[in-house]
Amino acid sequence: MTQQHPTILITAGGTLEKWDEVRGHTNLARGTMGCYLAEQALETGVQVVYLHGYFAQFPEPHPNLRLLPFMGIADLAEKMQTALTTEKIDAVIMTAAVSDWVVDKMLDQEGNLITDTGKISSDNPPVVHFKKAPKVISRIKDWSPDTFLVGFKLEHNADPDYLLQRSRQRMDTWRADLVVANAASSLYTAATPHYLVPRTGEVTVCPDKKTAAAQLLQLLSHQLAKGEA
Repeated sequence: MTQQHPTILITAGGTLEKWDEVRGHTNLARGTMGCYLAEQALETGVQVVYLHGYFAQFPEPHPNLRLLPFMGIADLAEKMQTALTTEKIDAVIMTAAVSDWVVDKMLDQEGNLITDTGKISSDNPPVVHFKKAPKVISRIKDWSPDTFLVGFKLEHNADPDYLLQRSRQRMDTWRADLVVANAASSLYTAATPHYLVPRTGEVTVCPDKKTAAAQLLQLLSHQLAKGEA
């Protein structure tokens, strides 16, 4: 019998929350870590579903690679739910940087609600009201309880103790199986420490993104093999 290689869904890049047809807000995530993970996973024969933001990097083309674009949080959530409820996804790695806020409403300078968002007039700057964005990662176990979930926790504070504390808090909230913690400086350089925090066992400290990707995939391979045993 031919062994079936696992399927991993990787999200990469940032969300783009539209204000009108030509404007919106996003973040500085470029999908570097997601790209590293996808390319290294594909070398091992894994099937990869790569959900990428508008400005994210693409992995090198590969027959086991499926590219799916997303725009805002709602689009990302819809595509993840479809994948996780219609096919067997063995693991999800959420490297995507999703926005903390989405647009609630927009007003003109006189306080009137802007309803025509084809293109907002540049002569009348809008007043944008935001609301807290939904946490897509918290829904993953609802859609697919047995999928191994890896979350990423980006913090402004690079102190290791703080990063580990925040990771363990988010691990419970997200129902994640493993969390990768790193500081915001990772948005600008690949050479920044990453901390792989499992539910049980020791924390793995990696000096840069490529090393973190390799170590994470090694841990993930071990966990998926245990699940098949």
